[in-house]
Amino acid sequence: MRNFKKILILCSLALVLTVIFADASFAQTATGGGNNGLMNVAAGKAVRIFNHVKMIIFVVGGFGLVGIAFQTIFGKVKWTWFAGLAVGLAILAAAGAIVNYATGATMGKDSTAGAVKDTFGDNDEGIVR
Repeated sequence: MRNFKKILILCSLALVLTVIFADASFAQTATGGGNNGLMNVAAGKAVRIFNHVKMIIFVVGGFGLVGIAFQTIFGKVKWTWFAGLAVGLAILAAAGAIVNYATGATMGKDSTAGAVKDTFGDNDEGIVR
């Protein structure tokens, strides 16, 4: 009887989760050209998470860069640590451009969150040429 209760609870949980996640589980886009396919939703969430994590790392890395800069000026830390942190932040800033170059496409361009871009300043937004 105990095993039957466990199996019943497991099946009920699987049914509830299937109902909850049913609309996001369609791999094809909806009729009418909507952008709610599974891959577009996943790409949008990945882009959103990437952008948010990148901003958090920039804030923490900026404080670390200032702290290590003061310590290196006063001779408490090696300059290689300062240079390593600065290069690491530069690589993070260029991560979007590196991914787009390596894949030959713009990651997340069809997603709801927009495309992944680098943070060096020239994103072709609002620039009149």
